[in-house]
Amino acid sequence: MTMKRFTKTAPELLAQIHAAVKFIKKQGTVKPEVFLILGTGLGQLCEKIKPVWKLDYGTIPYFPRATAESHKGRLIYGTLAGKRVLAMEGRFHCYEGYSMPEVVFPVRVAGELGAKKMLVTNAAGGLNLTYRKGDLVLIEDHINFMGTSPLAGPNDSRIGLRFPDMSAPYSARLAQAALEASRRTKVSLRQGVYVGVLGPNLETRAEYRMMRNWGADLVGMSTVPEVIAAVHQGMEVLGLSVVTDVCDPDHLAPVDIKEIIHTANQAGPRLDKLVEAVIAKI
Repeated sequence: MTMKRFTKTAPELLAQIHAAVKFIKKQGTVKPEVFLILGTGLGQLCEKIKPVWKLDYGTIPYFPRATAESHKGRLIYGTLAGKRVLAMEGRFHCYEGYSMPEVVFPVRVAGELGAKKMLVTNAAGGLNLTYRKGDLVLIEDHINFMGTSPLAGPNDSRIGLRFPDMSAPYSARLAQAALEASRRTKVSLRQGVYVGVLGPNLETRAEYRMMRNWGADLVGMSTVPEVIAAVHQGMEVLGLSVVTDVCDPDHLAPVDIKEIIHTANQAGPRLDKLVEAVIAKI
């Protein structure tokens, strides 16, 4: 099957979203209550979803293909904790060569399908030196250090406002639900600020010092574009990180991607337990 290639102009974007939505709806009735994006090494939660269907990204019009290690590249619709969920088993990144609009295209599609809440997870480096490998962190706010925005370029007001407010991109209501779920499940949950970078290289000592001086607690190569796009569409957002390495500039050791994935996998069951408890209550 030859896939249609994504392009970005304001009118074309909406047409491409509608084409993807039309294809997805052919799989059956799709009315997601929650949209899930599962990051590096964190796809185990998909095994707990009672699926109605699963689609490889490559079969969906205008969807990119996941190339990052440990990202399976499937869209799953089904039920989890009594809620209808649409889940991405792996995401897209700008460092893979995709544009910002391509990276957030699934967010656009999920919003058009009716999702009002987005729960996004990622593996991140811990800039806060009180963090330890495997810690779970509630994202309170973020810093966009990627050099661009998914909203740059023409805007279609049918999708969202030209200048969306970002004073509170992460929902206080959903954050409170996560903290309450943490207490109920006895799964420890830290809180912090996430800084998004382009990647794929990891950061230098000087960059880690700079980011810590900014007030950042976590650093990663995803999430920020997806959150901006979700806010643009009026979605409530909850963000959760797994700390996969500690970024101490004074005691910095080389990091291997396999170690990062292993740490994320080890933390996965605790994250899954927390996410299920949150979804059950929102």
